[in-house]
Order: sequence, then structure tokens, then C-alpha cells
Amino acid sequence: MDSSTDAQLERWNRFRANRNKALASEHGWLTLTSFQWLDRQPAAVDLAPGLWSTDGTTAFLTAAATDGLTLVETGEAVDGTISAALADEESLMWVQFGGDDGTQVVVELAMRADRYAIRTRDSSSPVFTEFDGVPTFEYRPDLVIDAEFRPYPTPVDVPIGTANPLVDGVHRTVGELVFRLPGKDHEFHLQAEEEKLGALTATFHDETNGDSTDEWRKVSTARPRPDGSVVLDFNRAINYPSAFTPYGTCPMPVKNNSLDYRIEAGEKDPMIAD
Repeated sequence: MDSSTDAQLERWNRFRANRNKALASEHGWLTLTSFQWLDRQPAAVDLAPGLWSTDGTTAFLTAAATDGLTLVETGEAVDGTISAALADEESLMWVQFGGDDGTQVVVELAMRADRYAIRTRDSSSPVFTEFDGVPTFEYRPDLVIDAEFRPYPTPVDVPIGTANPLVDGVHRTVGELVFRLPGKDHEFHLQAEEEKLGALTATFHDETNGDSTDEWRKVSTARPRPDGSVVLDFNRAINYPSAFTPYGTCPMPVKNNSLDYRIEAGEKDPMIAD
């Protein structure tokens, strides 16, 4: 391995360490234990005290002080009825309860598909407490690919599915990443979304899905250079939260983002033992 590859491998190892640290954050994705829609009539829900409801524009929670619920933001006890309003796709870490300090479980309020839902995030979840890192393929320097970004004149909103069959999504496609892969003589195209500071993300299927990897993954790049060139490093392909929990609403790839290639790089399916 030459010095250039050594430096790439060192950067990848740092990336992996930071990725695993982020996943293991308190009340992060690994702590999700439920996803429940709210009804118009106040009703009990699984895994959280109180009565929960919505009128379609606002969510309501009614609880007594003895329920032990407090606001995440202020620590103030919930005693009576509180409310919150969100825009579509917004989330709020709303209330908490349980454990020695009253913060074991956080209840997240979410607006998905113009409907209110709650998700419980329990720091005692075995998925979280037993996590010791995401399994990955060995580093593949040949899957650090030079690509060209071809922007569209204007972004195109493409309807997509999500990990929750009751929630539809939208992929705002800003252009395509065009590249070649080792051993293939044709171009590959991935439609991409724009992230912060002009970075790009492509959500994709490939031929490892269902045996060694989850049903889809994503890979991000830095902002393209002025000439449109960008490095597409499949060693940094990562899972969506839905690979770790059935309670995610993660976006699926657009129809054309399927590679007839085994991308044996990046993260594996965490639910499949090596």
C-alpha cells in the first residue's frame, strides 16, 4: 500500500470512528423503540404515559405530575395539557421520563406526511446498549472514484417511497453524478440531492442489497469543483437509520438509482452476522 493509500485509509478510519460515535449518541437513532400515529381523540399510547392527540394542525399531551413527564428543553414538569405545532418533516424532542434522573426515555414529536406521530427513544434499548460499531467491508481504494457532477438547469422533485409504507417522500434532484466502476465499460449515473454548503448525497441500490448490505444506502461527496469534478468514495457509503430500527421514515432511492454492480465497500447490514 503506497503512502497515498495509507493516508486515505487513515482518513477512512477517522471517518469510521466518528460515524460510530455519532450513532452511539444519547437518544440517537439506536434508541428508537416505537413509532405511533396520533388520533383526534386523546388516547394512551405504547411505552409512554399520558394521553396524546391531534386536531390535525397541533399535537396535544395531557398528563398529571405523577406521570413523571418533563419538558426536554426546560425540565419543567408536565401537569395538565401542553401543545406543540410542527411543519411537515419537522421533529421535536418534546418530553422525557423514566430512569434515575427522569431522562431515560425521550418522546419525539414528528410531523410526517402531514400527520402527527410520536417516537419513543429509550436509552436502555438493547440495540443501543449492545452497539459496538457498524460492520463494514474492508477498505477498497479502487472504489474511491473520480466522478463528474452534471447539474440540472433547475432542481426536479421526484416522488419516492420511504421505509414506512404510510409515508411518502420527495427527492429534490439537483443533477447527476456520472462515473465508471472497475471492470465495467459503461457509465453509471446517480441522481443526487444537495446538502449543506453544496455537498451532494446519492441514495442507491446495488447488487449487494439483501445479502451483505441493507436494502439501500447513501454516499455523500464534498461540493463539486468549478469544473464539476468530485470524488465519490464508496468506502463512505452508510446505512440509513432504518437499517438499525423499524421505526425510521428514511427515504428510498429514486427509481433510476440502482447500480448493476456489487459495491463491496462501506457499511454492511448491521442485522446480518458476519
